[in-house]
Amino acid sequence: MSRIIDLTQTYSEPMRGVSITQSTTLEKDGWNSKKLSLNSHAGTHMDAPLHFGVPGPTIDRLPLDHCMGDAWVVNLMGIAAKSLIGIEDLGKVAEVLVPGDSLLLKTGWSRNVLVPEYRNDLPRISPALARWCSEKKVKMLGLEPPSVADVNNLEEVTLIHEILFEGGVLIIEGLTNLDRIQEEKVQLIALPLKIKDGDGAPARVIAIEHSTF
Repeated sequence: MSRIIDLTQTYSEPMRGVSITQSTTLEKDGWNSKKLSLNSHAGTHMDAPLHFGVPGPTIDRLPLDHCMGDAWVVNLMGIAAKSLIGIEDLGKVAEVLVPGDSLLLKTGWSRNVLVPEYRNDLPRISPALARWCSEKKVKMLGLEPPSVADVNNLEEVTLIHEILFEGGVLIIEGLTNLDRIQEEKVQLIALPLKIKDGDGAPARVIAIEHSTF
């Protein structure tokens, strides 16, 4: 028996980069519909190399087999704000990960999604860990903060994205519910909206546990 865990934030206001208004109503128009205005990096989303001008596929051209696969879950619950996450923080995962595996970093940071600290004080990926992910051919790197690096430091945020993109690592940011994952390894599926020539896109992301409960 499998258990599916939704790792996707619910898109709603006042989430940063999200505006939702009523477009038509059942009473006036005969059906309900809403107008959605979403930043390509709002909420739970995936980045494409174009986001930082690195050569590579745009979000609509990502191979679908690159958007799913086995993922190791690294427990970093309780990590301090503004921490740099290094290779040593991966624990035994650093020894057992093989090329093509993905990483999910469980920090609990999604609890801050509606406060300024979520964006301004996030724990982030160190350059050494970014290079390690690239060298180890990590398929996807998923984490709860809205970015893999300090968004208020252009030099840092550019460097980390460039290292990961140049290594072919697919970046998933803004995840939630990682604390619900019980297994150390899951199947990860992350499907972005298919936006032509997109630099990124909101995505529906799930983890599948295969143990019998």
